[in-house]
Amino acid sequence: MRYPDFPVLITQPMMPLIQQGIESRFPSARLSEQEDRAGFLAREGARFKGVVTGQGAASDDALFAALPNLRIVSSFGVGYDLVDARAAKARGIVVTNTPDVLTDEVADLAMGLLISTVRRLPQADQHVRKGLWLKGNFPLSDTLRGKTMGILGLGRIGKAIARRAEAFGLKLVYHGRAQQADVHYPFYASLVEMAKASDILMIIAPGGPSTRRIVDRAVIEALGPEGTLINVARGTLVDEPVMVEMLQSGALGAAGLDVFEDEPKVPEALFALENVVLLPHVGSASVHTRNRMGQLVVDNVIALAEGRPPLTPVPETPWSA
Repeated sequence: MRYPDFPVLITQPMMPLIQQGIESRFPSARLSEQEDRAGFLAREGARFKGVVTGQGAASDDALFAALPNLRIVSSFGVGYDLVDARAAKARGIVVTNTPDVLTDEVADLAMGLLISTVRRLPQADQHVRKGLWLKGNFPLSDTLRGKTMGILGLGRIGKAIARRAEAFGLKLVYHGRAQQADVHYPFYASLVEMAKASDILMIIAPGGPSTRRIVDRAVIEALGPEGTLINVARGTLVDEPVMVEMLQSGALGAAGLDVFEDEPKVPEALFALENVVLLPHVGSASVHTRNRMGQLVVDNVIALAEGRPPLTPVPETPWSA
């Protein structure tokens, strides 16, 4: 079905499923292909009712002002820190993201990254590939046995990670904005105190100004030289230069990182370290899950175009007809 009265602006290159799903149903334009974006928005902005975006482009009040008839921003990914949801709410624009469909995939990746970091699986792989096993056994690794994992951000994905971690015998504690009444894990109101009580810090909180560099020197020092830091959330949550310094000095034991502060730029100092595992932001990056995420981006726009409530509005912009 086509929706000729609901033009959609695609802010950046998106996966084929999204671009084809939008362009086959809606009048559309690709903002990233406009040589004069400001001029294009001045001429054409008033006709767009939907925006489709991802983590590569900011959707802020300046963009909303250029799109006076905008009704929805459909964002790819569970995190939407590049979308100014408060500004959207003030203008009556609903913002949607793609939660739930990626929860299990990210939780699986988080546990895989944790095990890879603690047991040093990539380093063991290289020991074999480089012929070093012929010269001697790979050194003994750390273990998950008897360890406590502190979870920063016990939301949907945090809970899914916790369920998996319990199966590995880890003791669990958590820190967040508030204690959750239905959660039996011990709660720490202080992130530093939780880090002191933890062997592993699992970061899975939302990005944005309120959490920027929340994992600072004090938190990393509390985690300590025997501690392991795992980040599958946003690179901005960690004071990256401090983390690198402490990994180099041994003040932090190890880190498994799927995200970085200025992706895809990764601090080159990390490349030489044997106590880190580095991934290129692949938490949800399976064909199955990315297709489900992409379809949800399209389905949110379709729902609004048909006069139905969007499927996954973010908390800042709850749906109201």
